[in-house]
Amino acid sequence: MPAHLTRHATADGPRWALDGHYLPADFTLGDWLAWPQADAQARLAALPRGGAADAPLLAPIEDTQEAWASGVTYLSSRMAREAESQSADVYQKVYAAERPELFFKAPGWRVRGPGDGIRIRADSHWNVPEPELVLLIDAHGAIRGCTAGNDVSSRSIEGENPLYLPQAKVYDGACAIGPSIRLCDAGMLRDLPIALDIARGGATVFAGATRTSQIKRGLQELADWLFRELAFPQGAFLFTGTGVVPGEDFTLQAGDVVRIDIDGLLLENPVR
Repeated sequence: MPAHLTRHATADGPRWALDGHYLPADFTLGDWLAWPQADAQARLAALPRGGAADAPLLAPIEDTQEAWASGVTYLSSRMAREAESQSADVYQKVYAAERPELFFKAPGWRVRGPGDGIRIRADSHWNVPEPELVLLIDAHGAIRGCTAGNDVSSRSIEGENPLYLPQAKVYDGACAIGPSIRLCDAGMLRDLPIALDIARGGATVFAGATRTSQIKRGLQELADWLFRELAFPQGAFLFTGTGVVPGEDFTLQAGDVVRIDIDGLLLENPVR
């Protein structure tokens, strides 16, 4: 069974745990991601364990890491973007191109965790969650694990003009990951189920599913492009795109609850 890292809000500040037991207080994800990949797992497993990690969960990311995202990696995503946009050929071209679409999503301190509120923009009339497999990538560009992520987006703003993408994607409450980091290599991520459920007033108003095998590009390929001209000394998180896209008749509302399940990694966030 793969190991899991979690981050907790203790009385003494954020604290990491491995498989439900606290790691030493001075352990940081950034330091671990800087260790050589060849012995990183063994060194992590050899660390002393403390008591049961029972403090509330935080987003499993530190202030020193960044979250980035990949766009138009699923055929369904390309088709949805074409339908919403007045510049449909942009999405056709990027889906077929050698170079992927990559964009900055959030600094670590802005990322929301399990149970935290996510937001929809007040100046947008069409807003959706985007359930995505999120890669944990070490300082050397190698994939060390994954988590579940929600790339909350304004489809009306991006659809108006693709150059508005940063405003559609980057704002307070637009990024959530968790609940834990599953430690594994890219080979274990090739065909994972991804499910999205949105509840309103206790009843499901949208549900959809896909699998990571539908991603057009290789996961390490996406990581390699991200690291091509950027250094991440303490690692990075990379959203890999969405294959579940609610239709034009759906938009998020305050009070909705978004549940994303990626092979048992369950991320739940209310909409504020």
